[in-house]
Parts: sequence; structure tokens; C-alpha cells
Amino acid sequence: METPFLEGYRMSKAADIELALVTKRYGTTTAVDGVSLKIKAGTYCCLLGPSGCGKTSTLRMIAGHETVSDGDILLGNTVVNDLPPARRGTAMMFQSYALFPHLDLVDNVAFSLKMKGVDKAERREKALAMLKLMEMDVYAARRPAQLSGGQQQRVALARALITDPQALLLDEPLSALDPFLKVRMRAELKKLQAGLGISFIHVTHSQEEAMALADLVVVMNGGRIEQAAHPREVFNRPATAFVARFMGEHDVIEGRATGRAGDDTRFEVPGGAVFAAPTAADNGAPVAIAIRADKIRLAEGEAGYGFTGLVSAVEYRGATVQVSVSAPGLEDFSVSLDEADFFRTPLAVGDAVPLSWSREHVHVLA
Repeated sequence: METPFLEGYRMSKAADIELALVTKRYGTTTAVDGVSLKIKAGTYCCLLGPSGCGKTSTLRMIAGHETVSDGDILLGNTVVNDLPPARRGTAMMFQSYALFPHLDLVDNVAFSLKMKGVDKAERREKALAMLKLMEMDVYAARRPAQLSGGQQQRVALARALITDPQALLLDEPLSALDPFLKVRMRAELKKLQAGLGISFIHVTHSQEEAMALADLVVVMNGGRIEQAAHPREVFNRPATAFVARFMGEHDVIEGRATGRAGDDTRFEVPGGAVFAAPTAADNGAPVAIAIRADKIRLAEGEAGYGFTGLVSAVEYRGATVQVSVSAPGLEDFSVSLDEADFFRTPLAVGDAVPLSWSREHVHVLA
């Protein structure tokens, strides 16, 4: 979507959002557990994690659609815990878009202004201006059922943005779209956020979506934040074994320290194999490392930086081929190979193959 109307267009305000030890309980279940996070004004933030990790509850507490059990949510310098959604300075776009089927696009977009008592002529003028911003003004007289999924999304965005919010909250906004439209709408969302200059807080379970959109990726698990950083930092330097596994494209090896070898710690996995980690650890202490799957070679390596296993699966992915290798204590260890390299000397399930990696590509996990 070209956005010529965004030239020189900025929302009138933007503010930092801060969560200070925020907890959400549903009866005896803790959905969000003491989360602290600061999202600077103008940030595209993705809350990322598996189902049940607490990301949607966190978003709904920011929006005011869920109460906070403990802790504070601040928008700018204001604690908004007790403010209703309409007075928080945020706007929320729901996963279903929640458009009114019996109203045309103008009345859909203008609905929140109608609830605030804005004069009909003024609210329709503002709604048309917002539809023009989304390049949907030519469809102003249509109803939602007459639009494609991508067009409905633009109308939902226009309705959320007409209140001039300090932050836009999006609950899995791309989940209902087909794969091709998802890619296009990602680019549109990113361009829109940069043009408006406000924060977007976007809940997703898609690692690819978060990497493509976010300035700040917040990986959640079990109601807590595992890591909050730029997507490149999260991908290349995952903070924990959970982040490394969830982001994909990493192999994780976990064991216990058995001694030192120069600047490395040797550690043993349950199957008995011994590996090296460029860190210091006391004997018996847990040690975990991650290696990117595309940094692993099909070759013998120095002691501690490789092993020999059996191919358990081969998956063709177009530009790359994913080879899964198993060994005692190491199940589904993945190697990402260039397509041409793989088919030069192809592998089959059951083949024995040596794997190795360089010390520089070993990332020590917390």
C-alpha cells in the first residue's frame, strides 16, 4: 500500500508505556507474573510466545479490558490501572476486526466519535479523512461484507486510529489472512507505524511476523518475560534455552560441567557425550549452549565442538534443506544446509554423519 497521505501526517501525541511488576490472576491461576517492561514512544513492539504464555492478557491489561491484580501500568507519567479503555489514550484493534455488519465504512470508523457525542458532520468528515489515509475512501459507502480481508483490516485500523491514540494495540491482527496477504500487510503495518510515529503493541505467536515488524521483541513464557530486545539480538543472542528453541533455527545442548580445558568448560549431556562451552562453570553446575543451525558443518571438528549422529529426517525448504540428526542425549539436532550443497552430496534417513561448529558460533545461555 502506497501511503502518500502519511507524508507530513503524525498523530498528535505519543508516550512511553511502562509495566511495573504487573500481575494478572484468574482465580488461583497466574496468567501474568510480575512483568516489568518499558516501551518507548514510537516503538513497534511485538509480544511473542506460545498459547497461554500471558501475551494477550498483558495486552488486554494495557488496553483496560482486563483489570490488573498487582503492579502498575503507566502511559507517560500517568498510572492508568483504574481508567476505562476510552480514557487511557490507547486504541485496540481486535483479532476479529469487530466491524458492524449493518453500518457502512464511514459509520463504522466514526462509531467511537458518535459515542463521545461528536457532531455528525464533524465525525463523518474525520472518518472520511481516516479512510482516505488508509486509501479506503472510494469504498466509503460499502459495508464490511463487501470487502476483502485486507480491506476490512484497513477499516479496523482506521476506526482504531480515529481517536488519535498514544498507542495502538493489535491482537493477532494478521492471523485471519492468507499467507500471501500476511506478507503484504506486514509491510503496510510497519510503514503505517513509522509514518504515524506512535507505538504499536502487537500480539503474535509467529516468530517470522515478530522479526519482520518489531523494533522490540518481547518473548514470553509461563506469564513471564524471557527476553526483551531488538529482533536481531533475540535471534543471535537468545537469553535462555526457551528463547533459543522458540525462535527456531538454533540447536540447544544442555548438560553439567565436568571440568576445565583451557578457556572452556567441558560439560556432559545425559547420553554421555562431552561438549565445550566458552565460559567458566563449577563442576556439576548446569551448562547450556545454543548454535545456529546454519553455522553447523558436515565435517569432523575438534573435541567438544561436534559429534557424529544418525540422520532422522530430511526436509526440503526450497533455498535450504533441514537435516535432523539424533545421537544419545541429542534428539532432533537440526542442520540447515544450502540447497546446492545438500544435493551435491545428498543424505538419507539412517546415514551416519559427522557434525561440527566453531567456538565463535557457540552462544552460552543463561
